[in-house]
Amino acid sequence: MTRREIKSWLMDMDGVLVHEEHAIPGANDFLDRLRETNTPFLVLTNNSIYTRRDLAARLRVSGLTVPEESIWTSALATASFLEHQRPNGTAFVIGETGLTTALHESGYTLTERDPDYVVLGETRTYSFERITQAIRLIGMGARFIATNPDPTGPAPQGPLPATGSVAALISHATGVDPYFVGKPNPLMMRSALNTLDAHSETTAMVGDRMDTDIVSGLEAGLEAILVLTGVTTREMAERYPYRASRTVDSVADLIDDVVAAPA
Repeated sequence: MTRREIKSWLMDMDGVLVHEEHAIPGANDFLDRLRETNTPFLVLTNNSIYTRRDLAARLRVSGLTVPEESIWTSALATASFLEHQRPNGTAFVIGETGLTTALHESGYTLTERDPDYVVLGETRTYSFERITQAIRLIGMGARFIATNPDPTGPAPQGPLPATGSVAALISHATGVDPYFVGKPNPLMMRSALNTLDAHSETTAMVGDRMDTDIVSGLEAGLEAILVLTGVTTREMAERYPYRASRTVDSVADLIDDVVAAPA
């Protein structure tokens, strides 16, 4: 099988570049190669808590240099989606500054009265009162959007309930399912491609999860590359009904695949 010519790269953050706040060996060399060759790339994350600036700072602490403009979050993808769906709309938001900042910058007004949307994101301080208010607003006709379907998030002490789990609670109470914008929705990939002005035929998605990174990459028409430095083992990957385009040990194995564009 002829390997595609890759001109731009999308990659997950946790499990691909960092693991528990530490850079994965070879990640910095891979990023350096992307910069040296002026290859367009975006780091993708379903985490909607942090702004681009926050995430760039967190990566620097891990020893990785990624400019703010090279980070794309489910919060940004959600804000972009809503901006195109209903410009200058209103939203009741459960989430942190990553989500509220993205919505503000897309022209949205945050309100608790008759919003166009209830938008659910990730937070470490889910409020029973705000969840109750979200349930009531959806019951009154607000459309239900969630940044991503991840049921849990990682923490040093163990998994934490994340957006997908709280969305299930609200859905069970209202009978209304949310529209999830983040991975595995290929909309997340397409919004990232639009940000880079890249084409799916010449873009690779590098991820460590078959059920989010790889499936959304495949569905968006990208070359989907599984790395084994995160949650998925080679044996686990074989259980899925779809396969990654390639499986490698880590991003260090992809350095030689990054080539400079012809002058």
